[in-house]
Amino acid sequence: GGVGSNVVPLITETQHCDIQDELQKTGHVVFIVERKHTRVATGFLKLLTEKNCADALMCPLDHRVPRIRVPLAECPPEFIKRPQDFSNTLFISRITSWPEFSPFALGQLSRSLGEAGDIEPETEAMLVGNGIDYEQFSAKALECLPKLPWSMSDEEVSRRHDFRDRCIFTIDPSTARDLDDALSCEKIGDDLYEVGVHIADVTHFVHEDTALDSEAQKRATSVYLVQKVIPMLPRQLCEHLCSLNPGEDKATFSVIWKMKGSGEIVDEWCGKSVIRSCVKLSYDHAQDMINDPEKKWSSDELPPLYGNHTIDKISTAVNMLHRLAKELRSQRFDNGALRIEKIKLSYKLDRDSGLPCGCFVYVYKDSNKLVEEFMLLANITVAHCIFDKFPDLAFLRRHFPPKTKMVDDLNVLCDNLSIELDTTTAGTLHESLNRYSGADSYSNGRYQVLMELASKPMVLAQYFCTADGTDNFNHYALNVPLYTHFTSPIRRYPDIIVHRLLAASLSVTPQIHMDGKRLCALAIHSNDKKTTAKKVSEQSTDLFFNIFVRECGPLLEEAMVMNILDQAADVILLRIGVVKRVYCNAVPLDTWSHDNDYGMQKLTLIWKADGYNPKPKKQVLEVFTIVKVFLVAGNKSPKKYSAILQRPEQDI
Repeated sequence: GGVGSNVVPLITETQHCDIQDELQKTGHVVFIVERKHTRVATGFLKLLTEKNCADALMCPLDHRVPRIRVPLAECPPEFIKRPQDFSNTLFISRITSWPEFSPFALGQLSRSLGEAGDIEPETEAMLVGNGIDYEQFSAKALECLPKLPWSMSDEEVSRRHDFRDRCIFTIDPSTARDLDDALSCEKIGDDLYEVGVHIADVTHFVHEDTALDSEAQKRATSVYLVQKVIPMLPRQLCEHLCSLNPGEDKATFSVIWKMKGSGEIVDEWCGKSVIRSCVKLSYDHAQDMINDPEKKWSSDELPPLYGNHTIDKISTAVNMLHRLAKELRSQRFDNGALRIEKIKLSYKLDRDSGLPCGCFVYVYKDSNKLVEEFMLLANITVAHCIFDKFPDLAFLRRHFPPKTKMVDDLNVLCDNLSIELDTTTAGTLHESLNRYSGADSYSNGRYQVLMELASKPMVLAQYFCTADGTDNFNHYALNVPLYTHFTSPIRRYPDIIVHRLLAASLSVTPQIHMDGKRLCALAIHSNDKKTTAKKVSEQSTDLFFNIFVRECGPLLEEAMVMNILDQAADVILLRIGVVKRVYCNAVPLDTWSHDNDYGMQKLTLIWKADGYNPKPKKQVLEVFTIVKVFLVAGNKSPKKYSAILQRPEQDI
């Protein structure tokens, strides 16, 4: 059926399984309901040893994909004479068929990607192997967009709520070019504020059932790599037509709240609007304003300002938003929300080569939290709006509780480690995890390990349409009954669907064309694409770290043990949050032994004596043991690195 395909199995008999003598059903595929895999694979070419063979063998990087026989005539001419010259060259192949009794599929060789271990060939291999569409948008799709420069007609402006005189600004990473959300805040009375979230009105340009809509729907999400973005929509739209660039009139969908200083909402409004952002702030700019609310800014310390708004006015608005966001965040966690904090690694890239020349941990600041709180609030507000109007057609996002068996295993492990972790609810888990946070090296490491362990039982949140007949809409981590995605329509297709539903609920536009069945199918498709995009993004981060170790290593890193195996241990590198496995047979040991003492796993290592250490040394590894490891580039694979335990300086 192929990797990831939906299939119908025919169960033929029941056999005894060797594992614990359990019964296991066996069968074969009789029908493919939906082909999800593209049948395109990347990998390496090898010569077949058969005499007079007219084929070569393609060995895919993805081990779930079968090896593929491809015609020698499609291979480079030099490959037949000197196959060893191509041992590190990546190729693309497409499966055309798979004979029933053959161990190999049949296929066609498309082209060479380049050398394994190089950034661009490896990146393209990731995209191809995961079915990511990275081609240019079709001419038909681009014809759906107006020519640049574009301006909104007076007629269109008259149909929208006019916020162009408001002090509205964006807060984004300094390198962002697709600005799809903006914020505003004014004090309108004693302990009363009017707060606005303004989202790019992508549906003003992406109309239902057009070529552009179809291509965006297929992609479903932008894919974020370390060195670039594969956009869901054309750059003409992302960076110009829809991007909320300062000083430009932009079509938006706004959510406005009147709220008290405590965060209590007393009124809300949703509708189509037109805004003119007065400045493009980075998270660092906003953080500086939060850190020093009384600072007198000079004009050269910020990007250009537009309109009649002063720096002081903008700083005042940022600080009002910050205070309100702190209240909302505190209430959210008091009400039982959960946040699993993991380290996010970023890279400094060489301008000429594109290679990573440094890596650093992305710091999540108060300015990030400010934006996050109001985006969450907007998503929750819109979820209720569309569900109230379309209870059988709402496009929402839910998060199921973690897997019970894995939570039970986590509880047993924590009991053995004398860790008091309350997994009863999302809120109790969040509260008990935070009790183990600390500033010293050991507490920080333990906190990272617990976060990593707590994340393993979690399931991914999912899009769904209420037409699917289920009645469980709750979002476990946020602990809210209704949630959706509304705030990022430039990079997520589900947000476009939600914008259309919201417009229809407000009678701004007619009912959307899609029925419940179609929306349910789109929810499944969006989930698949989001999962794939997350996977590719993680692979890109891994690739760049592999290359960083290759270019700058060996590196010596402090780590903490998080799992013990028979002949190895999993450790988390404390500075960068990466999990690696260290093996006993990779270091000079006289002996090692594995023990399980009432559920407490441990490895006892006896290091050999050498010229620098005349006596053997004993080292005991348990969960939460701090160790040091060398990160060393691999010899066999140019994009793999190993973590190797450093010999302890003294007996442990």
